[in-house]
Amino acid sequence: MELRNRQLRDIYVDLLIKYAKEYPELVIVEADLMKALKTNAFFEAFPERSINVGVAEANMIGVAAGLANMGKLPFTHTFTPFATRRVFDQVTLSVAYAQLNVKMVGSDPGIMAQLNGGTHMSLEDVGLMRNLPGMTIYEPVDGVQLAAMFPQIIKHNGPVYIRLLRQEFDEIFEDNQKFELGKATTIIEGTDLSIFASGIMVKEALDAQAILKEKGISASVINIHTIKPIDAEAIIKEAKLTKAVVTAENHNIINGLGSAVAEVLAENCPTPMERVGVKDHFGEVGKKDFLMEKFGLKAQNIVDAALRVLDRKNHCCKGDKLK
Repeated sequence: MELRNRQLRDIYVDLLIKYAKEYPELVIVEADLMKALKTNAFFEAFPERSINVGVAEANMIGVAAGLANMGKLPFTHTFTPFATRRVFDQVTLSVAYAQLNVKMVGSDPGIMAQLNGGTHMSLEDVGLMRNLPGMTIYEPVDGVQLAAMFPQIIKHNGPVYIRLLRQEFDEIFEDNQKFELGKATTIIEGTDLSIFASGIMVKEALDAQAILKEKGISASVINIHTIKPIDAEAIIKEAKLTKAVVTAENHNIINGLGSAVAEVLAENCPTPMERVGVKDHFGEVGKKDFLMEKFGLKAQNIVDAALRVLDRKNHCCKGDKLK
């Protein structure tokens, strides 16, 4: 399967079709957006295993829960706000509370809704889903990572929420890269600072690392692809090593990746920390570059956060303990 120079939705649908041949219980449930995610290709291959409920997202979750209760493996698809906040009660009771094996895909996470604007720009979806016991939250960076972890998602027994970028993506990982659900992936090792990043912010974190390197600062870049359950062991290990942390996410900084990392640090290894993300604001219409600039999601914003946290580290910390 070609994993480069393609849109992520094309790779995703190819994976659905591939594993549907191996898992006859795999089905898809749609809310009339098959063209947007290109799951119409799955419908053509497996029409008897494709259900389109129309523009009725709550019903989509209910149908998927019923199918899971019958032993099927349903994947649901819609835009991120409709996959989370619109159907939160159905996801809570019909899926999470019932501990059913439903895989829920929210496409165009965060600012990547772009010209669809604020109504389609869910900057709180991770926060919502993090609150549900037993929920796994996964955000692939590129096609290599998605393909490598897709069989783990299928085999994982329990609800999974996937933040899926639909279109072009930054190619970060080599074809033979190994990943594990629930385990962070270290991309670059450093000694002065640890940058934890997810989704589209991984590329920005790597660009920030290069800028910091020119300033004589050694930064680690760690990809947190599984936001829940968070890899506490990796976070604590990095914090003890570098004693300074920055998080970067395409999400509200409240109750997202930054909050998850902060919770781990506060309870295990208090560490100077800065969060880069959308700062308690609704989305708006715009292209990716404009929105990243407006909401402070660029590499330079990560650099600025790194310099702030290093200043606090140098003035407030001695050894492993805060003064």
